[in-house]
Amino acid sequence: MGVEQGLGTSEELMPPVEKDISADVDLKVKKYLRGEGANLEVLQDKKLKGQLAVREQLYGKSAKAAAKAEKWLMPSEEGYLEAEGLEKTWRIKQESIVREVDLLSSRKPFDMVLPELGPYTLDYTSSGRYMSVAGRKGHLAIIDMKNMGLIKEFQVRETVRDIVFLHNELFFAAAQKKYPYIYSRDGTELHCLKEHGAVVKLQFLKNHFLLASINKFGQLHYQDVTMGEMVGNHRTGLGRCNVMEVNPFNSVVSLGHSCGKATMWKPTSSAPLVKMLCHHGPISAIAFHPGGHLMATAGMERKIKLWDLRKFEVLHTYSGHAKTLDFSQKGLLAIGNGSCVQIWKDSSGAQEYGRYMSHSMVKGYQVGTVLFRPYEDVVCIGHSMGISSILVPGSGEPNFDSWVANPFETSKQRREKEVHSLLDKLPPETIMLDPTRIGNVRQGRKKEKPTKQETEAEMEATIAAVKGKTFKKKTKGRSKPSKLVTKKQEVVARAKRPFLEQQKREEEQKQKKQRISEEDNQLPKSLQRFARKKAT
Repeated sequence: MGVEQGLGTSEELMPPVEKDISADVDLKVKKYLRGEGANLEVLQDKKLKGQLAVREQLYGKSAKAAAKAEKWLMPSEEGYLEAEGLEKTWRIKQESIVREVDLLSSRKPFDMVLPELGPYTLDYTSSGRYMSVAGRKGHLAIIDMKNMGLIKEFQVRETVRDIVFLHNELFFAAAQKKYPYIYSRDGTELHCLKEHGAVVKLQFLKNHFLLASINKFGQLHYQDVTMGEMVGNHRTGLGRCNVMEVNPFNSVVSLGHSCGKATMWKPTSSAPLVKMLCHHGPISAIAFHPGGHLMATAGMERKIKLWDLRKFEVLHTYSGHAKTLDFSQKGLLAIGNGSCVQIWKDSSGAQEYGRYMSHSMVKGYQVGTVLFRPYEDVVCIGHSMGISSILVPGSGEPNFDSWVANPFETSKQRREKEVHSLLDKLPPETIMLDPTRIGNVRQGRKKEKPTKQETEAEMEATIAAVKGKTFKKKTKGRSKPSKLVTKKQEVVARAKRPFLEQQKREEEQKQKKQRISEEDNQLPKSLQRFARKKAT
């Protein structure tokens, strides 16, 4: 008589390699789960219990699918500096980092000393391969960061305040002394945008193909670069503005003013969507987290604040001054002030930022711009004496999507991408604070209160309809003319009753409000502020 051997579980039958893979996936699933599941045992309602069980099962499946996608489609992981014992990461110098990294990464830090044409500002393409450089005294250049080759360099011989790439590296805009200009990659002047005036800051909204600018008179302009049409021209009414940033989540432009207020704008509205008092002094810098729900602001009163844009509340306030701010793709915050650059990191995951790295430049250098390079662990610094680049481990996204931003794209791929992006161009009306509302059904408006003339016309129409009604003839004297007249009068009175009752209620409410206002006026002037407020 043979002995039956029970079949093992699926985990026991797995090869060792697959066991390791499944354990790795289980660890990643925890990152995508929406916290702890609902306790279904305490529920008495069977229908609700079944619905929640199905929903929890769906959440588990979606988290597992996201974990598998991350495992196989995003194989590279970011790496951060790790300290041992009492060692601090912000004490580690750039020389020590460069000695430990690979040969390719060791070539990324550099210093370009250009003392006669600074201070410098800069911008990257969305893929991070190309960098545009602008010196205050008219020096413009485009650099290929892959091989550190100079593509084009020329001198415009007038003041340049800002520079920004358009949808790709073939075109860029420069804010010069009187007007902003659009140049091609070869340095050819294509357009002079005289309607913008003397522009201080430029931003490009790549999903909408809009060039946004703020001039020294506080006028905000939006221009469609595909058709040349001026989409929006708004007066901020808060004077000159030197701070301008775009929220990557919803493409809303944020301005920082000298009165300490931050305003958020969209091209189809002449009034700001949000106006919030962030500081008690002028705002010196604004930066947005890639997720779009976290904003960092710096004021001249030496305060740096982190804001939750879902509730418009301040999360943390730190002491310190910053002339420029920038968030990396992985959420690191770069702060530039004087000749020092600090990198802050959220180590706890609760938006509590602390010092992660620090880099001191040559004494006398004044940092003007700090910008993280996309898909690379590099931050570039534009200062009064040129341009510098330093390594910041863990700042860039290690896995790039070639359909979104490809650092290695060919000219054919660039042409195809340009055509697709033009076909997918979003209209300016889609810019709003909450873009998830797009595609939802608009709720019906509340019924407005009818006017007195409309009420009277409705009552007359009801009475006319009732008067035209014919009554059935009855026998034994019940159809006499006098009785028919009485019946008609009763029907008319019954039809008018709802309108008369509504008028009576309105009169009573009006008298009640009048009586309350008279009582408030009778109070002494010193006590009138405690009186009941009028309903608006």
